Amino acid sequence: MVKPAPADESPNNVVSTSEEFREGGYGWVCVACTAIINAHTWGINAAYGVFLSYYLSSDVFPGTSSLDYAFIGGLSIGCAMLIAPLGAFLSQRVSNRLVLNLGAIIQAIALITTSFVKTNWQLFLSQGIAFGFGMGFCFVASVSVPSYWFAQKRSLANGIASGGSGLGGLIYSLATEKMLQELGIAWTARILGILAFTMNMICGNLLRVPAHAQAARKASKLDLSSLWSLDYFLLLAWAFLSALAYVVLLFSLPSYSVAIGLTQQQGSLAGALLSLGQAIGRPGVGLLSDRWGRFPVTIVATFLAGFLSLVLWIFADSAGLTYFFAVVVGLFSGTFLAAMSPITAEVVGLIGLPPAVGIFCLVLCPPLTVAEPIALQLRNSSRDSKPYIRVQIFVGVVYIGAAGFLMTLWLLKIRRSRSAQNAARVS
Repeated sequence: MVKPAPADESPNNVVSTSEEFREGGYGWVCVACTAIINAHTWGINAAYGVFLSYYLSSDVFPGTSSLDYAFIGGLSIGCAMLIAPLGAFLSQRVSNRLVLNLGAIIQAIALITTSFVKTNWQLFLSQGIAFGFGMGFCFVASVSVPSYWFAQKRSLANGIASGGSGLGGLIYSLATEKMLQELGIAWTARILGILAFTMNMICGNLLRVPAHAQAARKASKLDLSSLWSLDYFLLLAWAFLSALAYVVLLFSLPSYSVAIGLTQQQGSLAGALLSLGQAIGRPGVGLLSDRWGRFPVTIVATFLAGFLSLVLWIFADSAGLTYFFAVVVGLFSGTFLAAMSPITAEVVGLIGLPPAVGIFCLVLCPPLTVAEPIALQLRNSSRDSKPYIRVQIFVGVVYIGAAGFLMTLWLLKIRRSRSAQNAARVS
């Protein structure tokens, strides 16, 4: 139980009251708003797998290679991570509301201008760079907010909020496929832009940082000492590898489905089912993390994402098996996005969370940008019986490696805790 600052210390986008507030409260509204923002940023971005499959099977932009198309999806996520430190700084020192509104406007402009592009370099600017900048501002200004409202249920709150991207990915993967077939690219992009702008603006202006946290963030000096620790480097290694595997899986599954003989619509459904798994799995992982510990549950979830890719995806040669794999692996594949804020808070503390998340996102920029081009380079000829075998092995091994780094961090924390307890007994 925490006492917030007096009302006269509250800037805009801060909830304050002279009474004590219990865990949650308006925080549940913030969880819902963050989930909706995730649905209209990461969820729409997840639908790029449908765009990619459509681009690869048609000649929309003549002269554009499959590698170029793949790079656009990674570029949008990479730019989101690249702009995140600036967004984190503005969020901490100026206002969350400013960053959220700016992100909503940039993302909407990016999607709407995509409907007018005629060449591939224009597509790079709109659906790649501009969309990524807008998504990055929305993401970094919203991702840490639920953590300020919760302590005991922090992982659950973040899991529900992060699950919005899975639900958005499910809805928009199916909707994008239908709109592309019936309306074409232009109106599909315009509709997505209008929806994203409306929902992100509404939720961005409802999102609040509690007064005690906002006052502490503004009053605190920028201390980066904890960001140079071994613990934080191990955390970044886990995130780096998890992000690399996640994007390869996210964007490759629809095109993999088409490569094994399924239709374009069936491939879109596979991507949608992956998002459905994430919508269920992220809150579930959050709930288990609050009960059994954030580190052990996140380690197991990360390991299972890799294990399932090695033992199930490789043998998924039919629609039924592919759909089953998509749902099951979706339960664990996006864990790093749900666990990012609560685990980072355990490593650097709540006051250091905004700059830590900003640097966290900056480190994720390279793997998120190059993941899908790497997958295309690993893909074998479509004439091979298993054209994605190297992609599948890559995803599995990288996820398991990520789990190893987080396991190392957890064991170090346990060792330090035991050493401190022994020292306390001796003294």
